[in-house]
Amino acid sequence: MTFPLVRELAADGIPVRLTCGMLGFSTQAFYKWQADPVCSRDVDDAHLVNAIRDIHEDDPEFGYRFIWDELERTGHEVGERRVHRLCRQHRIWSTTTKKGRKGSGKIPGPAVHDDLVQRNFSAPRPDAIWLTDITEHPTTEGKLYCCSLKDLFSNRIVGYAIGARMTAELATSALRSAIARRQPKGTLVIHSDRGGQFRARSFRTLLKAHDLTGSMGRVAAAGDNAAMESFYSLLQKNVLNRRTWTTRDELHFEIVHWIEHTYNRRRRQRGLGRLTPVEFELAFAESGTVAA
Repeated sequence: MTFPLVRELAADGIPVRLTCGMLGFSTQAFYKWQADPVCSRDVDDAHLVNAIRDIHEDDPEFGYRFIWDELERTGHEVGERRVHRLCRQHRIWSTTTKKGRKGSGKIPGPAVHDDLVQRNFSAPRPDAIWLTDITEHPTTEGKLYCCSLKDLFSNRIVGYAIGARMTAELATSALRSAIARRQPKGTLVIHSDRGGQFRARSFRTLLKAHDLTGSMGRVAAAGDNAAMESFYSLLQKNVLNRRTWTTRDELHFEIVHWIEHTYNRRRRQRGLGRLTPVEFELAFAESGTVAA
């Protein structure tokens, strides 16, 4: 920061040697800087900061360690301490609360969509409103995360993704699986909370690419996605909390089996006239055929 000052004073007629002597460095150092004011290290840092911002925009909950992991995965050779320094200098923080604060440990991000559901958990047809959220559960190997999408019309789980990290990629994978399975037509609202995964650029890009409409609940209002929470409550009781899980693969298999075999196809729901989600959709389709 002092080299530009020397240059400005020299322009006002103050000798470079005098200013350098007062500031405690040699004239050679100043002239070397003047020949190349922006060093290659600064240029490299600028490129790294751009890459860091892209990663952070996709996953705002990532701290510098996760960002460093992603940089290495994409081919950047950089040290963890350098990433920490750049994140600190440019105030690129995780959206989780720093140590020492009390509370839930989460800082809700700004909504990128209006709340189009308004706690009205009903839909006139299949593929009109999908709810989505992420749950987690520990195993001996570490936590396992599950992102699911639920059709409000039939309560059917239409897509999901399971992985070892709670990233935007987990949310986009779940949405891709639902789109591939259902091939939705017409207006479809995707409702979520304000988690960073659902505010991420990659998730919003996927919504736009398939002409889907995003919707988000309010801050600290669990009731705004209560219908999705009720599904995860059942998952907790019937699978997650039944025993201690040794490996992620073991729990992964049980979650998939319970969703596909039990919840969607065998578990009857009173709200659906004691039909399963799959039976309810079939009955709706048959009634539409008869009416036609």
